Amino acid sequence: MAVLPLQTERLNLRMMRVVDAPTLAAYRDLAQIARYQSWTMPFTLDAAVQLLEGQAHLDELPTQGWVQIAIEHDGDVVGDLAVGMDADPHIAQLGFTLAPAHHGNGFASEAAGALVDALFARNDVHRVVATIDPANVASMRVIEHLGFRYEGTARRAELIRGEWLDDMRFALLRADRADWLARPTSCHIVELVEITDDNLRAAAALATHRYQERFVAPMARSFAQALVPPMHGEHRVVPSARAVQADGEIVGFMMLSAVSPGEPLPYLWRFLIDRRHQRRGVGGRAIRLLADQLRADGRDALLLSWVDAPGGPRPFYERLGFVPTGVVVDGEIEARLDL
Repeated sequence: MAVLPLQTERLNLRMMRVVDAPTLAAYRDLAQIARYQSWTMPFTLDAAVQLLEGQAHLDELPTQGWVQIAIEHDGDVVGDLAVGMDADPHIAQLGFTLAPAHHGNGFASEAAGALVDALFARNDVHRVVATIDPANVASMRVIEHLGFRYEGTARRAELIRGEWLDDMRFALLRADRADWLARPTSCHIVELVEITDDNLRAAAALATHRYQERFVAPMARSFAQALVPPMHGEHRVVPSARAVQADGEIVGFMMLSAVSPGEPLPYLWRFLIDRRHQRRGVGGRAIRLLADQLRADGRDALLLSWVDAPGGPRPFYERLGFVPTGVVVDGEIEARLDL
């Protein structure tokens, strides 16, 4: 079955041709683009021509080998997708590159999502894989928001420009993609509920995206610290945990450091929304419910802290009204929400 060309709402995907070589060479030769890629630098026009000449005879994806697919927006090539078909035709490899001027527009997600769906429409493809440099957070966000799952890191597995680098492995099965597309994207009722024997297993299974793990502690660590709370100064933290429930399903977790001799204000110590339930408005509603409860209890502020780095939660919390206090706690930015 032919996969190309493909049309999305904003983009046209087609086989890349030799006429596209100057554009391909221009962005591939940029240090900021090549940083997480394995091609030889400098990436010259001749190298681009040679690469694209090798696929000049192709009008659709081959059964084996790699091809470059142009991503066009308003008639201009803004980047490319790389697709590799393994010797086993049931497995496809995916890569993508965008010119810097077109970052931040969602083009990579739109193009990669359309291609993944087209690949799975072919009866022989049941698994799509992607490998990513652990420092390439932007690419991790793209593929994880398509439903890809992290499967492990091969240590010092890629020799790139004389340096052995780690290689993170992600994959998406046909069934994973169908489940991801069918997941709920909105919610009617959000509640903060007690963690009980009945919902403990569901709460323990909650997990963020891989790229978010440097910002959000895993559930095992949160449960361990709820069982054995750490010291804050001369006093032990007093944890208060709740599950976040959306339309009857456990989708998140929050844990407060309650007001105590060592904590004059309630402190949101842990907050996690499961990867499958993000972007449906649950997180903001859960925080507002917590704020309402604290206000009813006579509290006048809520504190928390975040790691201030690309892909982090700062924009989310600031939209909810949290304001940095100027205090840095263990390298994290402390912020306050007046109630």
